[in-house]
Amino acid sequence: MLIGVLGRTQLTRASQEVAVPHRRTPAARTTVARASAATALLAAATLALGACDSDSASGPKAKSGSSSGPSVIAPGKPGETAATLSAEEAAKERTDDDSPNSADFDYVEKMIPHHAQALEMTRLVPKRAKSTKVKRLADRITAAQKPEIGAMERWLKSQGKKAEKRGHGAHHDHAGMPGMATPAQLEQLRAAKGEAFDELFLKLMITHHSGAVTMATDALSEGNNLLVEEMANDVVAQQTAEINRMRGMG
Repeated sequence: MLIGVLGRTQLTRASQEVAVPHRRTPAARTTVARASAATALLAAATLALGACDSDSASGPKAKSGSSSGPSVIAPGKPGETAATLSAEEAAKERTDDDSPNSADFDYVEKMIPHHAQALEMTRLVPKRAKSTKVKRLADRITAAQKPEIGAMERWLKSQGKKAEKRGHGAHHDHAGMPGMATPAQLEQLRAAKGEAFDELFLKLMITHHSGAVTMATDALSEGNNLLVEEMANDVVAQQTAEINRMRGMG
């Protein structure tokens, strides 16, 4: 059956289109929405193939691709279709200069104190929280963000820069960053205990995480350095998951 043949051809091509690291220009930066759409299309092709497989067995065989290697899908601008790069083109893009630009430095220099405030909040949890779930969440946040701070500081050092010294009151200089708790909100959190603490902690941390996702998304669209891009992707994935978890705890 023709539909089955086409479905098999689409699956063959989809299996060749693998995600390998390659340099992406700001105009080519997308992600979850396009990846989800591609996954949905592949799933639809799989269903169509399964329904028609018995009829397609006697039909003409699909032609195999002539590519010498796996192709790479490079997302386009919003509203544009994605481009498919050959293995050679993808390799060429991977050799492009990924020198950090101002957006990369801005992201890392701001995310360090942003993470530091999250750790300042989680340090209050053991003695003030009532909920076991809140305590476990705080442990996960600490376990994730403390190493991330170290990684960002090492990245700055590799670029010949030093991270700002962190300490009490350091957050005052970064109050304008997305999601940062105000000094008054932190004082309120320090004074709270039990269920009141749990409720305020979740409220402030959801806002804090949402701000981090915003900052990371901006870095992905405006930055140029691959390592910073990887760190920003980690922040988006992990903190989005934690936001959903916290909303379920409220």
